[in-house]
Amino acid sequence: MIYAGSHISSAGGYAAMGRQIRKLGGDTFAFFTRNPRGARAKKLDPEDIREFLEMAGELKLGPVVAHAPYTLNACAAREDLRRFARETMADDLKRLSCTPGNYYNFHPGCHVGQGTEAGIRLIAETLNGILKDEEHTTVLLETMSGKGSEVGRTFEELREILDRVERQDRIGVCLDTCHVWDAGYDIAGNPDGVFEEFDRVIGLDRLKALHINDSQNPRGSRKDRHAKIGEGMIGAEAVRRIVNHPAVQGLPCILETPNDDEGWAREIAFLRSACQYKEKNMEGEQI
Repeated sequence: MIYAGSHISSAGGYAAMGRQIRKLGGDTFAFFTRNPRGARAKKLDPEDIREFLEMAGELKLGPVVAHAPYTLNACAAREDLRRFARETMADDLKRLSCTPGNYYNFHPGCHVGQGTEAGIRLIAETLNGILKDEEHTTVLLETMSGKGSEVGRTFEELREILDRVERQDRIGVCLDTCHVWDAGYDIAGNPDGVFEEFDRVIGLDRLKALHINDSQNPRGSRKDRHAKIGEGMIGAEAVRRIVNHPAVQGLPCILETPNDDEGWAREIAFLRSACQYKEKNMEGEQI
């Protein structure tokens, strides 16, 4: 089984997000910790958090995946921008302590001309500066499509970052199907091979969550343009195979498709039904 959900607006607080994902039929969700293109975060309400935690238990929600703002760049060339990323991420992790057992996902960053090796070093330095002993949220590096000077297009780049993080118990990876496809991995034609490559380079124990998206672009385009499930170059059948892979079982699978509530409810239902999908072997038996 998987946990299936979508991105939910955090404007109304935690309990409102819980009610919304229940309405959509999901049992996990993602949300931006603050304005995705800004820096402001809503003040936490202890009563709202208490209501959400009670609701999460009743709904048997899986791990929730908080998402850092897009504006953060942990490997920016300018020190003031790196400091902004460090301070924002540190504040996010402090705030997420109120909902233990969940994840904090972020885009590793763009090296903006410094080179990939410098970017990797700076991202690891940022992570080593924000992971505190008294906090418990696991931080997830997201697989990237490779547009511009993005770091994290290849599993090898992510592994290099992971190897430099001191708190190995607090770091993992979120695999985005659109991003890995646009980066050149054949997640549509050979998902088994992609997961085998991930395991060889990074280790499947590091895989903590997935973003389930179709892609508007051909494989290797490095463009990062999401599509609704079944309306892109990856296709619904490939998504069926992905969510049934042993490596994915028990993980939160978050939809980031260009959709509305009706569309996300439909796609969440699709993921649930797809996870019961079984291919037939040569003798026609279910496997």
